Amino acid sequence: MAKVELKQPIVEEIKNNFADAQAAVLVDYRGLTVEQDTRLRKQLRENGVIYKVYKNTMVNLAVQGTEFEELTKDLEGPTAVAFSKTDATAPARILCKFAKEAPALEVKSGIIDGTYYDKAGVETLSNIPSREELLSKLLGSIQSPIANFARVIKQIAESKEAEA
Repeated sequence: MAKVELKQPIVEEIKNNFADAQAAVLVDYRGLTVEQDTRLRKQLRENGVIYKVYKNTMVNLAVQGTEFEELTKDLEGPTAVAFSKTDATAPARILCKFAKEAPALEVKSGIIDGTYYDKAGVETLSNIPSREELLSKLLGSIQSPIANFARVIKQIAESKEAEA
């Protein structure tokens, strides 16, 4: 069997991961201990993020002609890719948070919602709360005036009863 035939399924797998991904972040994982890598993978899995280590040439072949093609300039040295198909900021948020406690993990770059970000850009995006957090904050801010209004009405009603 030729080498190309062996590599083709791997390139297809990478293409499938990139296909419906909202975000893809590249990291250099050199220096992580097995225990740290296991914790990182567990955190990513719990948040629906796919984390894989591929050969740079395979990733390079898979992203040709896609919106993720700009990542090829950062494919040097050992590289792992974190894909998210549901939450665009999840890979950046989890990887940057983990990099603070494990300095060996180095974020290289990423493409989030079709836009390329360098290391600094990915770190900035990692500070954006998740979609669920943003929705709960919005709901809380919508409910707050209504709850305050209801309390005022109740106090007025109670004061009227006390007067009578």
